[in-house]
This record gives sequence, C-alpha cells and structure tokens, in this order.
Amino acid sequence: MTSLSAIAERYGRLSDQDVQWLHRLTADFQVLADLAIGDIVLWVPTGDPDGFIAVHHARPAGAATLFYRDIVGQPVRNAWREQVGRVHSEGVLLDAASPAWGVDADAQVRAIPVRRREAEPSTNVVAAPIAVITRHANHADIRSAGRQERTFKECADELFRMIADGDFPDQSAPTGPRRGAPRVSDGLIRLDQAGTATFASPNALSAFTRLGFRGELEGQSLAEITTELIDDSHEVDETLPLVVTGRAPWRTDIETRLVTLSLRAIPLRRGAERLGAIVLVRDVTDQRLQEQTLITKDATIREIHHRVKNNLQTVAALLRIQSRRTQSDEARTALQNAERRVSSIAVVHDTLSEGLSQSVDFDEVFDRSMKLTSELASIHGAQVRTERRGSFGVLPSGYATPLALALTELVTNAVEHGLAGRDDGLVRITAARDDQWLTVQVCDNGAGLPPGRVGSGLGTQIVKTLVTGELSGSIDWGSRPVEGTEVTVRVPLSYIQHDRG
Repeated sequence: MTSLSAIAERYGRLSDQDVQWLHRLTADFQVLADLAIGDIVLWVPTGDPDGFIAVHHARPAGAATLFYRDIVGQPVRNAWREQVGRVHSEGVLLDAASPAWGVDADAQVRAIPVRRREAEPSTNVVAAPIAVITRHANHADIRSAGRQERTFKECADELFRMIADGDFPDQSAPTGPRRGAPRVSDGLIRLDQAGTATFASPNALSAFTRLGFRGELEGQSLAEITTELIDDSHEVDETLPLVVTGRAPWRTDIETRLVTLSLRAIPLRRGAERLGAIVLVRDVTDQRLQEQTLITKDATIREIHHRVKNNLQTVAALLRIQSRRTQSDEARTALQNAERRVSSIAVVHDTLSEGLSQSVDFDEVFDRSMKLTSELASIHGAQVRTERRGSFGVLPSGYATPLALALTELVTNAVEHGLAGRDDGLVRITAARDDQWLTVQVCDNGAGLPPGRVGSGLGTQIVKTLVTGELSGSIDWGSRPVEGTEVTVRVPLSYIQHDRG
C-alpha cells in the first residue's frame, strides 16, 4: 500500500475522490520539482490541530536537494507549521516571510493549496483545499538563475496556481503508464496562445535538430515545424495537432526514417482563458528500436512454437499411422503411448504460440491435454470422465511442458491399469496452490494398487524423472481408503518463481 493511501486510511480525513486526485497529482511531482528547481513535498492533514504529515517528496533532477533524507511519513516541522496551516485553512498561496535559517540551509519556502474538482463530469471545484504542497528552493540558486531557470520557474508558478485553482492535474489527461514519458531535462518548449514557441531549451532544440530541423525554434509555430518534418512514410497520430498547439494534455510521437521524438503537452490556463502550454520533448529513438526488437523477437518465438507444434503433430500423425499398420499388440501399444506423449507436448507449444508471454495458463493446457484421454479410454473398453478441481494458475513454459506430460501419464496409467473395462470410470484432478507449493492430486475409482507396490513401467519412470528431475518436486503413490489410486505431486513454487525472475 502506498504511503498516501495508507495515511488516508489511517487518519480518515481524505475521501476516495481526494486520494485519487492526489495520486494523479503526485504522478507529475517530478515535473514540478524539475520546473521549480527545488524539492516538492505534499502534506495532508492528520486531524490534530495544525497537524500535517508528508506523503510524497520529489527532488529536482537539475539541482541539489535540500533534504538529504526522504521526509515522507514525517510530521510538518515547526518552521513551516504556521505557513502550511494558513494555506490549508485560507486556500491561498503563501511565501515564507523569511528564510528558515538553520532548518533548510537558506531556503525559500512557498506553500500552495491543493484543490480538486468534483467527480467527473462536473467541473465544479471543491472549495476547501484537500492538501498542501511546499516548494523548497535554495536562495543562491534563484539569485544566479539564467534565462532557462527563470522560464522553468515561471512555468512552475503557473502550474502551482493551476493546482490552487483545481485546474491541474487535467481531468482529460490520460492516466496510463508514464514509462518513457518526456522529462523536463530532456527538453522543454514554451508555447503562447497561438502555438508559437517563446522559449526552447537547448535539449529541445537538439532533439528537433536530430529530427532534421535547421533553424531556431523560438518565434516559430511548432505545428508548422512538425508538419514540415513529418515523414510521409510514417502514419501520423491524430492527436499530434492538439499536442503541438498545446490544446490537449496528451502525448504523441513524431517519427522520421531515423529519429523518433515523444512529445507531451501540458496546457496552461487561467480559468477559461488559455495562456499557452508547456511541451516536453524526448528523443526515444533507441527506446523505440528496443521495443521493436522485442516485438520482433516475440513474434519469432511465437513462430518457433507454432512450427514446433506443427512438427510434433506431424510426428504424432506418423506414429498413429504406424500403430494402425503394425501387427504386434505390444508394438501398437508402445506407438500409441508415444503418439499421446508427443501430442501432449504439442498442446503446450500450441498454447505458447498464441500469445507474447512465455508464461502459460496451465488450466487451459491441462484441459486440452485431457481431451487426449477419450480415445485412450475407448481403446481399453472403458467409459471414463475426467474432472478438474481447483486451479493450477500461470506457469513458465519451461515448467508447463514437463508438468503437462507427467499429469497426462498419470491419467493414462489410471485409465489403462485401473479403469479398463469399466463403464463408470472417474479420474479427478485436484490442484491447490499457495505461496510455496503447487499440489496436484490425481485420484481414480479403479482397482487400486497392490499394497506396498508402485508401478515400474515406462510411464511411471517418465513421471518420476519429470517431477523430481525437471520440476524439483516430489511424488507419492497410494491407495484410497475405499477404492482406486491416489497420486500426489508437489512442485515448489519458490523454485519456479526464481527461474522466472
């Protein structure tokens, strides 16, 4: 559980809507910290008089932090208590009257109220602040700031004001994963109301230069520039015009033959008035190439599984043809068993060929494998039904194949040796799973094992080898109290999880 959610549950001062809003806000805390060139801390009330506790902290990427240790979970310090309390009760932005000497090493502290909008689709703002943000910036850094730092600070001030007005985060912004999202340090462009660039950081200009742009971004329409740079051979995202004009809080990509840029727009507004936008720019060429390589590898692996499945099915068909032509009953039985084993392995590869993951839903694999027993039962003159209880869950492919083959062998042994000639045969497979073990019981209502004896045929040897050798598990044969046989297989999940990691 996150600190924000845990504290909200503990103190009970925040509603579910408050917590959701703060989660969306803290997702952009790194952007705020980088723009403000200072530490950003989120405080929520605890219910005690003037009591607040820190639930989130972001350090600036381009400046030294003022907090050596994370202060999440700590109560508000005395130096800021009055300032934070006034902002929470009065709902106004408030700068500290003087630096908190000896506390933050000559730091300037600004406190911002956090308001949220009512649940969508309402646009009304909840009157009372739900939390407070403090920005802690070094005085020396502010005094020596250049044009880029001043622009970053201006953007931060606009976002802080929007937070106080309940306009940020934007309710229309996507809430998906932010992996690979542009950061302030990657490149920043400031747009005015018309979509003209009024500022472009050196990294942003370098990114567009790699895209093929020659010139200065400032004073140019970002929409016109991107229109000229777009490669006709690549599909254009329909959201691109809204992003490059700063009208929507979305992300999009600009692609050419050699370079891919990721853009994220953060619209700036004051009430209903548009002030412009911040556009973050990141060169994600290498990342996109890696993703494309992974997609290609996944497709290759799926194709390999598909071809292996086809080859195994061909082998199974050849074994079936050979078994029908042989005159020896012993040879026919051996060929039929070999066909069934090959078909069981083919089921696993067929399942793996249908998805990108190298893990497999073993319940599906096992249910498909059990269909192979119907033909076997008819050969031995039996009417047998199989019944699965519980769930195996998801297993890595490396464990799915030996487990499927082992369980198929156990069901086959039950049909061949315990249920032959019966018209009411039942094989029940029960799967139970916890954090440590996967336990599978295979029970039948057949003749049962003679006391003190365990089968010594090829099928039994295969099961032992697969369970103890391939799966590092254990297997136990025994007779049931009333009738039939019960076999218990235990596989250590800790070993499986270590292999997956």
